[in-house]
Amino acid sequence: MSPSSVEEATSALAANPDARVFAGATDVVPQMRSGRIDPAELIDLKGIEELSSVSDDGSKWTIGAAVATSRLTEDEAFSGEFPGLSEAAGLIGSDQIQNRSSLGGNLCNASPAADSVPAMIVNGARAVIAGPGGRRTVDVADVPTGPGQTCLQEGEIVVAIEVDHKPANTGEAYYRLIPRTEMDIAVVGAGARVTVGDDGTVTEASIALGAVAPTVVRVPDAEAALVGNRIDDDTLAAVAAAASAACSPIDDMRGTVAYRTQVAGVLAKRAVQTAAERASS
Repeated sequence: MSPSSVEEATSALAANPDARVFAGATDVVPQMRSGRIDPAELIDLKGIEELSSVSDDGSKWTIGAAVATSRLTEDEAFSGEFPGLSEAAGLIGSDQIQNRSSLGGNLCNASPAADSVPAMIVNGARAVIAGPGGRRTVDVADVPTGPGQTCLQEGEIVVAIEVDHKPANTGEAYYRLIPRTEMDIAVVGAGARVTVGDDGTVTEASIALGAVAPTVVRVPDAEAALVGNRIDDDTLAAVAAAASAACSPIDDMRGTVAYRTQVAGVLAKRAVQTAAERASS
């Protein structure tokens, strides 16, 4: 079915718990073809205007959960303010996939290696969730609860992603490592955001890692190593060490535990460096 309102979609989903919602179907279709899921009904959210809009009210951006990532990366105002999040969105699949994929779908698929999720988390993004009981807003970091699992309750869908405007002198970045040059799943992903004071010291910092644990992880020790300090070799070494220590990855075909642990430190350091350069400029 193709509902025209959020209320219609949540009512249909609540009435049929075996149904699945989709916006771009870039995850649902492959999962169905592989036999991983067999939904009783598919509910297409693309026709809901609220889920397909992007707006800036002066204090925050509101990005509909079904907004195609290609539309987001082509938005000069958004990409100018959040280049790291825009770049992360632009890494989801091919150009064709990005005409269908969305931040909401990337979040709700709940892959530990999702590219946009670390970038959303370091920017303090929030998910607006609607269901039969009304609406609630939760941190993006709290939506995935494990591989393929979310905090969404029966009948609930993500309606939008909210991202507050950045403070002055703030920059952010996202890096990932993949086995191929494009269209692959991250071995490790690292997002960073820093705010730099007039004296060159970091006043705020946020670092998040993907593909190194069942969900994206924040790295408080790396953030603490940055705040109050200048970004020099010693500080970056402390960031890298803390990022590696925060990992609890698995061995798989894309990388070993040791490799992922090493790469996490390298990418966290690079993300901080790029974020700091963007903050200064």
